[in-house]
Amino acid sequence: MCSCGGAVHRHDVREVVLVDLPCFGRPTRLVWCKQRWRCSSCGRCWCDDDSEIATSRCSLTTRAARWATLQVGRHGRVVTDVARDLGCGWHAVMDAVVAVGEQLVDHPARIGSVTALGLDETLFARIGKFRTQLWSTQIVDVRHGQLLDVVPGRDASGPCRWLAAREPAWLAAIEWATLDLSSSYRSVFDTMLPDAVQVADPFHVVKLANTMLDETRRRVQNETLGHRGRRDDPLWRARRRLTIARERLSDDQHGRLMGLLRAGDPHREVWFAWNAKEVVRQIHDHTDPELAAGWVAVTSPTARCRSRSNASDAPSLAGRHRSLPGIARTSRTGRPKPSTTWPSGSSASRSAS
Repeated sequence: MCSCGGAVHRHDVREVVLVDLPCFGRPTRLVWCKQRWRCSSCGRCWCDDDSEIATSRCSLTTRAARWATLQVGRHGRVVTDVARDLGCGWHAVMDAVVAVGEQLVDHPARIGSVTALGLDETLFARIGKFRTQLWSTQIVDVRHGQLLDVVPGRDASGPCRWLAAREPAWLAAIEWATLDLSSSYRSVFDTMLPDAVQVADPFHVVKLANTMLDETRRRVQNETLGHRGRRDDPLWRARRRLTIARERLSDDQHGRLMGLLRAGDPHREVWFAWNAKEVVRQIHDHTDPELAAGWVAVTSPTARCRSRSNASDAPSLAGRHRSLPGIARTSRTGRPKPSTTWPSGSSASRSAS
């Protein structure tokens, strides 16, 4: 019966051709014979609708649209390849992926209980004549490796608004908060998740250690030779090997590195910084949090004392020292310990003293 109360009768049968799943490696079409109805009072016409077969204004069947979304979203296939398998156009597949994807994103059960939350910045796009960079912040469930949402910008306002929209019980369940060494993301967790333990990202921690090592090498280069690095300078020739992990260096490469440091680093400051970088990498080898915390407690004062002795490096090293305790909560196994001895036989602790 029509909404106006008039009698309804069959008016026509409409055949709709839909793109279906491939069959035996060949594109397939599904012909849906829709019954067309007409109201005898108001004259309104409409067709049968069944979302299990296909949604309105979608040229793919529901199962084909879900399969295309799975191929593009989970398996990372390009839309053109999926369209070639289905035997249809790019826009038909993309419209179906957007329609199904929006339903998945807006589903209330998509974001479950989260105990470890991570924030990271990503270059989203370059727009305009001058290729202006647009940054975004990815909010990730670290424990399950699930992308929860993407908010514009890389400041604290976007993640704070996103977390403010969550339920208090959901926020209270978060025990760990992972981040890079960004002060904006740290302020997000300090404000919205004050009880969560903040964990520094190992990649950014090791990157910071390599940056401090390179700054020390440049300073020693200028103090020793009075100019920037040149092709034949020992420290300039050693700049690449200094950033390589100790276990990735062959015996010959390690021997060359030590020879270049003996020639260009008379006070062993670069050598000490290189060992300090390897010590920072060792922190992530510990699987026992208490042992890792003890390791940080022993190495951090040494780094601060060393930074006070070098006035040019003191602001950068001392200012970032507060992030070291969070490193102790991370762990990674399978990495051998680097050598902490000078080729002449003196230890790192003796040279530091």
